[in-house]
Amino acid sequence: MLRGALAHWRQDLPASLVVFLVAVPLCVGIAVASGAPAERGLVTGIVGGLVVGLLPGSSLQVSGPAAGLTVLVFDAVQRFGLGSLGVLVLAAGLLQIAMGLARMGRWFRAISLSVVHGMLAGIGLILILGQLYAVSGRTAPGSGGGKIANLPALAADWFTGRAATTALLMAAVTVALLTLWKKLPVPVRAVPAPLAAVALAAAATAAFGLDVPRVRVDGLAGALALPTGEGIAAVATTAGMGTVLAFALIASAESLFSAAAVDQMHHGPRTDYDRELTAQGIGNTLCGLLGALPLTAVIVRSAANVQAGARTKASRILHGLWLLLFAALLPAVLGLIPLAVLGGVLIHAGAKLIPLRPLVALWRGHRGELAVMAATTIAIVFTNLFEGVLLGVVLAVAKSAWQTSQLHIDLTDSGEDSPLEVRLSGNATFLRLPRLLDTLESLPAGRAVHLDWSGLRHLDHACRTALLTWAARHGAHGTTGVRWEPPLAATAAA
Repeated sequence: MLRGALAHWRQDLPASLVVFLVAVPLCVGIAVASGAPAERGLVTGIVGGLVVGLLPGSSLQVSGPAAGLTVLVFDAVQRFGLGSLGVLVLAAGLLQIAMGLARMGRWFRAISLSVVHGMLAGIGLILILGQLYAVSGRTAPGSGGGKIANLPALAADWFTGRAATTALLMAAVTVALLTLWKKLPVPVRAVPAPLAAVALAAAATAAFGLDVPRVRVDGLAGALALPTGEGIAAVATTAGMGTVLAFALIASAESLFSAAAVDQMHHGPRTDYDRELTAQGIGNTLCGLLGALPLTAVIVRSAANVQAGARTKASRILHGLWLLLFAALLPAVLGLIPLAVLGGVLIHAGAKLIPLRPLVALWRGHRGELAVMAATTIAIVFTNLFEGVLLGVVLAVAKSAWQTSQLHIDLTDSGEDSPLEVRLSGNATFLRLPRLLDTLESLPAGRAVHLDWSGLRHLDHACRTALLTWAARHGAHGTTGVRWEPPLAATAAA
């Protein structure tokens, strides 16, 4: 393995530096937005590189703190306290390991894309809304509905100057810079956009003496927090177990969806989903023991790794090493970073989570899927991430069941001397039973019936029983009976 990694060091070493430069502002920004010390985000990034990076599963995707979990982590910190975060993450990691060992990784690939898109859009909207209040120097309402309802008052603060104008402008410039970065000359784009934004903002703050809040640094060792009895008590509650389940399911889904996307970006070994799920669980277990943020595989860092030319997992391991050296040797650098620029980075990251292209495609050809996506997004914004995703899954299953139970009933009457021709096609399930019985019971009692169900792809037990009962009742009314096609005995045997 070592020989294979060294064979590609010319590609993996520079790729690891690129991923490191992308990861630093994201690790710090996500931690701050989650209500945790900045160093805990770096600890999660270090574990994602040095531990998960070594484990089998996916070779090129990179793990660390993810914007997709920011809302859930912030809610957990507010509800249970920062001291309980490690236990929640630890329990989620153990659950992920159990799911990986039970070979449940592949099942995450069966989740409807409309639910995934709705989940990402909901997370993106909440992230954007929360950071708008943060960069304006205002306390965000606790609920998504409250954040939306108070937007007019927030906008009024912007235009009257009551908001933190300097920080707000810095965040706006950051978002504009990140949006336009791809249009700049190639030599400029060699520097990762988030790093450039953070460096420029820190330099401007120092040069002009701008009075804006900055990242607070307490040191890497001081940020570590072992699990406590208080945290264990929090997990033992119903709300705590719900948060653990949400951490595990959403982190697993995001990691495995990221793996599927990364696999499409390179021609190397494909991801083993069960092993990757176990690796993510081991990483989160360690993060929990250290009191850090939960980790997932992150598509932004993973895409940067692939695009930078990485060939083996050595690049992601090295990126973890660079994070460790940075946090240990240069922690004071974090204190130069304005919080507003991190808010801008997260606003841009939230906007990228909103799947605009799939939205247009669904509107044109799959509006039922669009409805599931919209319902998932709205539910996440107005309730919480777990309940929103659960609602989306239920709606997707209901929609699929409805579509796969389409039943066509064609009735032909050639005259009183001929039997009524009833032709069934599609899928006869209990969902269509009321319509089927309404049609059959409306037939004249004195006419013979030829029932042709050779076009049925599926006939469930409820419909078959109902047909037999109707046929017996129809024959009891003095008709010549019901003729079946195909024969009833053959269908029953099938």
